[in-house]
Amino acid sequence: MSREKYVRRVGNKILSCFSAPSAFSALKTLDNFIACCAMFARKLRLSKQLGKPSGTEFINDYSLYCLQTSMHILLTGGTGFIGRHLTAYLLEQGHSLTILTRRSTPDTNTHADEQQRVRYMQWDAGASLLQEVPVHRPNAAATAWQTELAKAQAVLHLAGEGIFDGRWTDAVKQRLMDSRVYSTRALVQAMAALDASERPTVFVSASAVGYYGNRFDEETDESAPAGTNFLAEICVRWEQESQQATALGVRVANPRIGIVLGSRGGALERMALPFRLGLGMPLGSGKQWMPWIHIDDLVRGLAFPLEQPSLQGAYNLAAPGVVQMLDFSQALANALHRPCWSLFSVPEFALYLVLGEAAEALTGGQRIVPKSLLNSGFRFNFPEVSAALHQLLQR
Repeated sequence: MSREKYVRRVGNKILSCFSAPSAFSALKTLDNFIACCAMFARKLRLSKQLGKPSGTEFINDYSLYCLQTSMHILLTGGTGFIGRHLTAYLLEQGHSLTILTRRSTPDTNTHADEQQRVRYMQWDAGASLLQEVPVHRPNAAATAWQTELAKAQAVLHLAGEGIFDGRWTDAVKQRLMDSRVYSTRALVQAMAALDASERPTVFVSASAVGYYGNRFDEETDESAPAGTNFLAEICVRWEQESQQATALGVRVANPRIGIVLGSRGGALERMALPFRLGLGMPLGSGKQWMPWIHIDDLVRGLAFPLEQPSLQGAYNLAAPGVVQMLDFSQALANALHRPCWSLFSVPEFALYLVLGEAAEALTGGQRIVPKSLLNSGFRFNFPEVSAALHQLLQR
C-alpha cells in the first residue's frame, strides 16, 4: 500500500473518532502525522478489547510523539520472535535502528520508508570474537558494530540461545550461558572503549522471571532474592554483566520477562497445538503459577525505560493477572473452542524424559507481581489472560 493511501485510510478512521475537526490544527507536518497515524492505528487494532479510542486520545498520542525525541537504537536479537515485534513498535515510534543479527539476509515486512531507518549487521553473539578479541584491538567486524554503538542513544539487548530449542545437555547449557554472558560483556566493553559523550544513555538488557527460581504460591516482586537452579544462575550472571555499565554512567534496566504470548510464533504456537487437536490438558500438577505477558505489552514494556528515565535496575515484565497452569489451560481451550481435559495432565516424569532439566521451567513457576512497572505508571493493555488469548487466537 502506498504512503498516501495508508495515511488516507487511517486518517479516515481517526476522523470518525473526532468530536471536532478543528483538532487537526495541532498536526504540523505530514511526517509527524504519518508517525502518529501508525501509533493510533495500533490502538484501532485493539479497539475490540479496549473500546473505541477518542479524538482526545489521538491528540494525546500526537502530543507524546512530538515531545519525545527520536533515538537511534542498537538492537540485538532483532530478528527473533520478540525482536521482530519490537522492531515494528520502535519504528512506529519514529526511531531508527541498527540491528545486530546472526542472519545474513534477515526477513523484513517493513514499509519502504521504515526500511530507510533500519540497518542490519551480521553479529554472532556466541562467536569466539566476543570472547577473544580485545576491544582496544578489534578486527574489522568488531570495528563495524562498535562504530554503530557510538551512534546509538540506547541499546536494547535481547540476543541469546533459545531456552527451549533443545534438550539441556551439558553442551547446550554452556551455550545458553555463554551466548548471554559473553554478548553482554562485549557490549559493555565496547561502551567502555567509547568516550563518555559517545556512550548510550540507557542499556536495556533482557533477563527472565527464571531469576527467582521456583516460588510456589509466594507473591514475587523485584525485591525477592534469586533462585538456585540453572535458569536462575543464567539470569544472575546475565544481569551482573549488564550492570557493569552503570560504572560508565549508563543507566541499566533489566526486564525480567515472563512467558510471551503472541501469534505466529513463540510459546503460544507450541502450547496451542495439542488444544487445536482436541488433546489439550495442563502440564504437571496444574497448580504451578504461570507468569505470562501479551506480545504487545511486552514490546511496550521493553521500550518503557527509553521513555521513563526513573526506571532502572530489574523490573518484572509479566502481566498482573498471573494464573495457575490449570486456569491457563482452560482459558486457552475456551479461546480455541476446544475441550480441556482438566481431570488429566501431562505427568512431570514425561516432561523430564523429553526435555531433561529444562522441564523444571514448566513444572515450577512464580507468582509474579510487576510492582516496579506499575509504580512507574505503566499500563497493561492486556492484564487478564482470557482477553489476551482471545485477541491473539482470533486475529
